[in-house]
Amino acid sequence: MSRRHKPRPADLASELPPISYVWETPNRRPRRAEWDIPDPAVPSRLTPAMRAKLERIVRRAPEVMVKITGRTKDVAHLKSHLAYITRNGELDAETEQGASLAGRSGLKDLQQRWEDDAGLDDKRRRDGSLSINIILSMPAGTDAVAVKDSARAFAIETFGDNHDYVFVQHLDDKHPHVHLTVRSLGHDGKRLNPRKADLQAWRERFAGELRLRGIAAEATPRRTRGRVQKADRGAVLAMRKRKIVPDVDRLARKEVLSEVRGGTTAKRPWDEQIKSRQDAIRRRYLDYAAELQHSGAAADHALARQVRQFVNDMPAVETRRHALKNELSELTNSRRRKAEQGIDAELRGHKRDDERTR
Repeated sequence: MSRRHKPRPADLASELPPISYVWETPNRRPRRAEWDIPDPAVPSRLTPAMRAKLERIVRRAPEVMVKITGRTKDVAHLKSHLAYITRNGELDAETEQGASLAGRSGLKDLQQRWEDDAGLDDKRRRDGSLSINIILSMPAGTDAVAVKDSARAFAIETFGDNHDYVFVQHLDDKHPHVHLTVRSLGHDGKRLNPRKADLQAWRERFAGELRLRGIAAEATPRRTRGRVQKADRGAVLAMRKRKIVPDVDRLARKEVLSEVRGGTTAKRPWDEQIKSRQDAIRRRYLDYAAELQHSGAAADHALARQVRQFVNDMPAVETRRHALKNELSELTNSRRRKAEQGIDAELRGHKRDDERTR
């Protein structure tokens, strides 16, 4: 019997859910990708696509960012946004037709065309959006030309058949990024309304385009890397930068302080769910490391070591509430140490005074 069909112990990967459990974004309708499709002959085996993705993850390939930054609600808002992303016409923009718009005249033509189209959209609700604004970004040091080419290919593949759009690359930030503005109303009369699954699919597509151009890129959810805390919203970050305490921070600190003072901890089922999910993900990684270790190939053994090291390096499972509790505990201990040091210094001072008077 060949190694491929050899029966495996019940606690190894053959008895666990597909490996995509580790890296898929939780949503109601996940979209199947090539690395989610098991080998029909041996479902528990790592397929080449699974292995390639696992390698990128444990080697910490840079993560892409595809984010909806907002929606324009009226013509004035749309004009303001287009002026912003083109720096009032100083930066060239590119449309879905591949046309390059240069200078203020090009920007004015685009604004006028989209304004005329908006006037014909009599089915749009009063609060409906005219466009959806997206940013596609990569970490500092990524080749800017590859980012722009990948963004262009992403836009063509994702929106080119049904939506007008315009994109502009910004290079005045350490992270090379592209602003993409897509008209909400499609040529088929349907409006663009992206969901969680769409955003993840967009990330995967953008990462794939970058890889085609020689840029290592991944699009995994934070739980894949052992992180459980959500990223803060832009408005919250902006308030903190201005030294303003956001309500979300104030209320969270108040709740944690109340628990500490009262000596009680409210039960939160989702904390246990988060821990249970992270435990399952880490076990899954280790089971596949064991699977790779059974191979006779040196490359498999090397990858198994990398997987185990990746799990060892994962951060502790810590929610924002746990982080606040630890912060409060550290602050309390720090104040206690300072108080004790002050008392010790005072006692030493009294002792010196007593010695002088003798």
